[in-house]
Amino acid sequence: MLLFKQSCCPMPRLKKILLTLLLLTVLAAVFRGPLYRTLVDYESVGASTNYTVKDEKLADLIASKVNRRTDLGITEAIKLSLSITSSQLHFTADNNDVDPNKLVTSKATHCVGYAAFFAATCKYVLSQQKLASSWTAEPQEGQLYFLGTNLHQYFHSAFLKDHDFVAIENHVTGEVLAVDPTIKDYFHIDFIRLRP
Repeated sequence: MLLFKQSCCPMPRLKKILLTLLLLTVLAAVFRGPLYRTLVDYESVGASTNYTVKDEKLADLIASKVNRRTDLGITEAIKLSLSITSSQLHFTADNNDVDPNKLVTSKATHCVGYAAFFAATCKYVLSQQKLASSWTAEPQEGQLYFLGTNLHQYFHSAFLKDHDFVAIENHVTGEVLAVDPTIKDYFHIDFIRLRP
């Protein structure tokens, strides 16, 4: 005599759900850059402080990473600058240095410091690669939009009123590339999308 009625196929259904979730997670990880650029837009609300490399330790660090290469294109120069930034900094919400000439030693900063460090590093790399006559990197104070909705309206903290990123612009052609060094450091997403 059967005391409990067995339900039909509960394990295969659960297995299908788990496999679907696993597949979606893998796809999201593999295509995180295009997915992020599809969902999130950045809008500049003004320029942030723009620094130049003055510290000898920082200049030597950047020069050692370039390794006397003179053949970098703009995309390679940006990716190298992002790599240098990620290897040198770690995020903190505390009020720390934002000047790249100090960050080379202190290393802890928030999005403003990440953007300032990347922009200074990128300008230095562009100069060494003879690309500075047409390209420049400028840190920007920005707003993030998720599916067209401004995310900053939901935060009441002064820390989250905006988010710094960097626009790399070609003054000859008008082409603009944009990066968020903080997002690069944590999610390995190189380029971001600007609002039209």
